[in-house]
Amino acid sequence: MNISKTQRGRATAAVSLAAVLALTATACGDDGSASGGEGSGKGEITFWDNNGGPRTAVWKEIIQDFEKKYPDIEVKYVPIPIADVQSKYDTAIAGGGVPDVGGVGTAYLANMVSQDALEPLGDRIKDSSLNGKLVEGMVESVKDAAGRDDEMYTVPTSANNGALWYRTDLFKAAGLEAPTSWATFYEAAEKLTDAKKNKFGYTIRGGAGSIAQALDAAYGQSGITEFWNGDKTTLNDPKNVAALEKYAALYKKTTPSADVNNDFTKMVAQFDTGTIGMLSHNLGSYQDHLKALGKDKFAGIPNPVGDGGTRVQVSNPVDGLGLFKASKNKTAAWKFIEFAASHESNSKWNESAGAIPANTEAAKDPWISEAAPTELAAKALTDGSTKIVQLPYYLPDWNNISKADNEPEFQKLLLGKVTAKAFLDKMADELNAAQKEWKERGNS
Repeated sequence: MNISKTQRGRATAAVSLAAVLALTATACGDDGSASGGEGSGKGEITFWDNNGGPRTAVWKEIIQDFEKKYPDIEVKYVPIPIADVQSKYDTAIAGGGVPDVGGVGTAYLANMVSQDALEPLGDRIKDSSLNGKLVEGMVESVKDAAGRDDEMYTVPTSANNGALWYRTDLFKAAGLEAPTSWATFYEAAEKLTDAKKNKFGYTIRGGAGSIAQALDAAYGQSGITEFWNGDKTTLNDPKNVAALEKYAALYKKTTPSADVNNDFTKMVAQFDTGTIGMLSHNLGSYQDHLKALGKDKFAGIPNPVGDGGTRVQVSNPVDGLGLFKASKNKTAAWKFIEFAASHESNSKWNESAGAIPANTEAAKDPWISEAAPTELAAKALTDGSTKIVQLPYYLPDWNNISKADNEPEFQKLLLGKVTAKAFLDKMADELNAAQKEWKERGNS
């Protein structure tokens, strides 16, 4: 199979991200098309948090630190729920009212770049204190996801990794081994379930954000390591179909029936109350579990290993901060981005979120090696046991296809209204069409 420039970039990004993980072991614009201006560097700027709620407290602390250093700049903080962020941006770009700065993940970066909403940042970074201080793997990820050669449209701030959280106390009481393989995962899901007592072995994500988790389960079991086979996706490969069918069959058998509508906040709450044995979520919920359960009642491990002895998982988006082209005060807005991505602020944010810092100095801070799930994630990505299936974030339609267009379809799958094959065939057809259109525009 020929590897395109974009595919090479994605592969490089995965390897580079694995390398940084190894460190753990040692005023508003008018609309999206306006050009804005540099402004005075003083006054008010608006910042949209793309995970408002869970990360509000730490952002307010960082904003307070920033305003102390720059008393002539006031940051208006706007929390946007993660499930609504792309629709909020799309509405603002089309109708006016975009912020000066916004949190932008690689999952929807290409969509925003295609609408010409974000300011290119390469030159600003070169002339700033961030030059040479950003993890190369994350830099490559945001460049690749934007789909505009080597230009950057966000400053990366963090990367995440999937984890299987499990209740060590419940496993010990049931005489179960840690769910390190898919076989032990399914065994534990069944043995920890007692529906009459409202106890379940697993909680499956049926609401917002369900698709990434479903793809993780499919590729993790099938062992397929490439998302594309030529110009066609491997998504609906028979091995993935069989894997997803088995995974979806857990619903209502070893999971609560309410899971069909659950997003990660509801799942985390269920897990932390003691009625759920296992939860698939990223490193970001570590602090929630620690606060609710204490360090002795739970553990977080990388996704289960497949029958062939290799762990396969889908890529996780890189989060970042974007400067909106329509901002009338880009000078002040850039100061905020530079401050937020600096060593101290980036370390503070990522420690709170349990994520991997994008600042190279922050990536060496002691708190990372003290978080066991982060250490395990680092080892899994650097010891050769894990293969990353790079999702096509560079497609402008990726986020719509993987969220709004198909999350309702996944709910139908859980409810038995469509088959796993029909679900994956539909999504594969949409992705193949998006890839074809992307290439027809001169990309490769």
